[in-house]
Amino acid sequence: MAKAPPSFKGNKSFLPVKPCIVCGKDMSWRKSWAKNWDEVKYCSDACRKAAPRTGSK
Repeated sequence: MAKAPPSFKGNKSFLPVKPCIVCGKDMSWRKSWAKNWDEVKYCSDACRKAAPRTGSK
């Protein structure tokens, strides 16, 4: 029986991964992030809210 090639679509270990800038947790690529994967910074809304704000007052 032949093994599936490494690009098998059901194997999530081949998806791109990057760390959350707040907690450092690894985030796996999601289809909903396909168009803006380079801009994704946070793993969740909680991390987005906990991110330090840089704004002038």
